[in-house]
Amino acid sequence: MRVNSCLIVSLVLSVAFFSLSASSQEPNSSKPLYRPTGEEGTVTGTITFAGRLPKRQRIDMTADPVCAELNPDPVDRWAKVNDDKFQNVLIYVKDGEPLKTHRFIEPDTKVVLEHRRCQYEPLVLAMRVGQKLLVRNVDPTTHNTHPAPKVNVEWNQSQPPGGDDLVTMFSRAEVPISFKDNQHPWEHAYLAVLDHPFFAISDARGIYQISGLPPGTYKLVAWHERLPEQEIQFTLTSRENRRIDFVFTFDEPKN
Repeated sequence: MRVNSCLIVSLVLSVAFFSLSASSQEPNSSKPLYRPTGEEGTVTGTITFAGRLPKRQRIDMTADPVCAELNPDPVDRWAKVNDDKFQNVLIYVKDGEPLKTHRFIEPDTKVVLEHRRCQYEPLVLAMRVGQKLLVRNVDPTTHNTHPAPKVNVEWNQSQPPGGDDLVTMFSRAEVPISFKDNQHPWEHAYLAVLDHPFFAISDARGIYQISGLPPGTYKLVAWHERLPEQEIQFTLTSRENRRIDFVFTFDEPKN
């Protein structure tokens, strides 16, 4: 019997991709599981954009006629601002004693990253170590997904229209992991992988909220894909609702 060599290669690559993703998952930590005590607090705030707004640069998608039809007027999305409120900023907690001494319940939900209208949606997302990531192609054209981590396993996989979701996970905390599409170089996204649940991404109103944080002293980080990262140290007391705001500035050079 003659077997199609292309089919064999495709099957081998798919098996290797999913096996590699699964085998990279490290065993559960020996740290004790954190159990809520009722003394946990909440951190909320607003991310504001100050300065002169950058000009939105148009994206040329004509290399793929399907993309050009799906998204006839595409522009860059890095400075998504609504009435000076800054969207797509990652805020996460780090360096607190409870984070060093305990592990936290792992979620059973899945995180979804889509190729939609020839762009990644969402632009910025976050998940836990070991949590499943589904990469979905909802467009009538072939897409490629290529994360470029530094401490996790790198992979590169294409999806035809109507293809199955890619399912993977990351075994180590890493902020951020950039995603690109080798077939559509304008597509990019950023994924944060954390070993605890204390993170958020600012919404269209610039608002974020991190709940269930044990009392302690921490550093709170606000990360954006192009602007300098910001960090604030704070102490959260028992059942405290703490407000911490961040302001990002950008001054576009005058012509």
